[in-house]
Amino acid sequence: MARITLDLAHAYGPQPQQDSDYALLPLQMEFADGGAYALLGPSGCGKTTLLNIMSGLLAPSHGKVLFDGRDVTRDSPQQRNIAQVFQFPVIYDTMTVAENLAFPLRNRQVPEAEIRQRVGAIAEMLELSGQLNQRAAGLAADAKQKISLGRGLVRSDVAAVLFDEPLTVIDPHLKWQLRRKLKQIHQELKLTLIYVTHDQVEALTFAEQVVVMSRGKVMQLGTPDALFERPRHVFVGHFIGSPGMNFLPLQCRDGALWVGAQSMPMAQALQAAAGTQPQSLHLGIRPEYLRLAQPEAPGALPVQVLRVQDLGAHVLLSAQAGAHVLKARFAAGTPLPDVGQNMWLQLQGPHTCYYRDEELLA
Repeated sequence: MARITLDLAHAYGPQPQQDSDYALLPLQMEFADGGAYALLGPSGCGKTTLLNIMSGLLAPSHGKVLFDGRDVTRDSPQQRNIAQVFQFPVIYDTMTVAENLAFPLRNRQVPEAEIRQRVGAIAEMLELSGQLNQRAAGLAADAKQKISLGRGLVRSDVAAVLFDEPLTVIDPHLKWQLRRKLKQIHQELKLTLIYVTHDQVEALTFAEQVVVMSRGKVMQLGTPDALFERPRHVFVGHFIGSPGMNFLPLQCRDGALWVGAQSMPMAQALQAAAGTQPQSLHLGIRPEYLRLAQPEAPGALPVQVLRVQDLGAHVLLSAQAGAHVLKARFAAGTPLPDVGQNMWLQLQGPHTCYYRDEELLA
């Protein structure tokens, strides 16, 4: 496996002059040897461009790529010893499942005994053992993609295995099983895995570290827990979670915080970060952490109920707070006011975040 170090930017056109000219804005980051990572973001954010630069399918227009400290910027995927799994299955329909899985090993003249051992182990992990002698042409799309995954995983000597949205063609009820299998394979084989997806559930359940991207920029690299609890940018707060984080404009003045006409205590951590000068901030809080509050309770806000949705496992409340709508999740059966009635929600607590210029302040 390899430690992958990036110090680069990429533009498809010549002489980029502004941020919008770049597919990837300048970034510096490192992927640890044996780590499981996800590149997460909306379509067009640059995640596949970044993956292709790591694999060697694309050379960055600026900067370099290092594998274990060695400059591989101009090396091909073969020279980098990369395995890549694409969105659609890449297999040989005329071969059996076993022959497909063995093909990368036979190309490298691996001894037959080792080939049988590796093919058997990967087939068992992907639950393909009963289909090893079947021709790939007759299999369903999800089984073909399992073979494609297996071809990427069968080699034990690769520097990294890169996945470009590999579960897109998989039936939804099978995706969870394959994510679980990939996680199990990573834990058993300790391969360096980098997984591109626009699906936050895939990213957060598979990866140990998630890279959240937007418009060619890395917004945050962190654990799923860190992305949820302390988003460093408002984009991460919006993008992670369902629904995403609530944000309310906040005025900091006279030693207090103001949401519209409602004052709130100045949190100690915020006072240390923001100082005493008047300024405009944003308060961020997850729907999961909004709580019912008593009228005029410190750190609470009056709202009007707009909608209450019973979603079975929980209840989702939408409430009007001035010109803004807040979303709150409550346990099933929680007594809530009717639509149109007023109530108070607790905004301030240990999970409340404060942002200045869209960046986490405290």
